Amino acid sequence: MQVLNDEVPDDDDFDANRRRGEFDGITPEDFVRGSHGNPPGWLSREDIDRIRRQLPIIYVQIVPVRTDELGRVSQVGSLLHVGDDGAVERTLIAGRVLYHETLREAIARNIAKDLGDIAIPELPVGLQPFNVAEFFPTPGVSPYYDPRQHAVALCYVVPIPGDCKPQDETLDVEWCDPEGERSEVFIQQMANGQGDIVRRALAWVGR
Repeated sequence: MQVLNDEVPDDDDFDANRRRGEFDGITPEDFVRGSHGNPPGWLSREDIDRIRRQLPIIYVQIVPVRTDELGRVSQVGSLLHVGDDGAVERTLIAGRVLYHETLREAIARNIAKDLGDIAIPELPVGLQPFNVAEFFPTPGVSPYYDPRQHAVALCYVVPIPGDCKPQDETLDVEWCDPEGERSEVFIQQMANGQGDIVRRALAWVGR
């Protein structure tokens, strides 16, 4: 049996069954850029499901808006996509913060993932979120519910002046006047507390 640092490893220790020198070729760039074409910290479906059962996950949640010539919010956006049950859902832009990724990079990446590369988001100058939403896998613990995991989401309002081309699982992007007749219906169609995030976002921008 291999002995590491004068300690006999248990069978479930991380290094117990690894050959000596297996990580010798790894450089800091492997952590910064990722490997095999995947982003840094990319996890398999099995790994992420296991981690979701054991640890809180950090997310960014983005409320996309259109602004007028004076910088006032004139429209608030939402995404339409097909949920796990096959129904069409109205939701916000959201995604995990990857290992070795800054919050600013996570915001930009998740917007591009859903809206395309020519959305040209105006990323926030400061990274103080307008809200921190704690999603729990148990209904009723907080206003925010995610059956998959315990997630802590940092919420940002981001103006989107460019053209939106729905990507990935996004079917369409819809915009609504925050003071129009449809605004309340628009917000109520968002499940699991995301409508509350939109209300907080509009209050934060003075609408």
